[in-house]
Amino acid sequence: MYIPKTFEEKRPELLRAWMRAAPLASLVMTTDAGLEANLVPLLLRESDAGLTLVGHVARGNPLWKRQAHGEVLALFHGPQGYITPSAYASKREHGEVVPTWNYVVVQAHGQLRWVHDAAWLRQLVEQLTHEHEASRAEPWHVSDAPPAFTTELLGAIVGLELQVTRLAGKLKLGQNRTRADRESAIAELRTGNEAARALAEAMQAALDG
Repeated sequence: MYIPKTFEEKRPELLRAWMRAAPLASLVMTTDAGLEANLVPLLLRESDAGLTLVGHVARGNPLWKRQAHGEVLALFHGPQGYITPSAYASKREHGEVVPTWNYVVVQAHGQLRWVHDAAWLRQLVEQLTHEHEASRAEPWHVSDAPPAFTTELLGAIVGLELQVTRLAGKLKLGQNRTRADRESAIAELRTGNEAARALAEAMQAALDG
């Protein structure tokens, strides 16, 4: 990934936060069948041994049967959106502005293994459920479903574990613009839809940052 120094993000805590905020990752790997890309919700686990990403795919997905060649790449996509030149304060001063696209992306490289162990899969599903149900007033729990039903569904998935060997982060959030341009672009985005407002908050955090 091309990362100009202006947009490079190396702080581990911030990279981990973006990965948690955007857990639906693009899992990209080279296999004996060619280049494969799948969208997979991934959960980040931290330990003394390092970072691990875990998730699962349907057993009907032939991906788990294929041999991965080299590293596997997980792409986490954060807020993104178009920036109109009209949003910049400098447009009114000299007009030397062009459109651009701002975005956040984190790349996690690592070694992949597939997991078939039923206990491991149950723990994963319970942890994923807890992670995404925690904000609800009445969270759903895996134990709410009939045991036989849960056991059957666990048999229909294959777990994956990606041992992260390196991270790369690119936060293209207007850092190459003047403060006035960044502030005016943020104000413009805040009048837009939910995606635009999310990008505005990311740009504001980078500006304050």
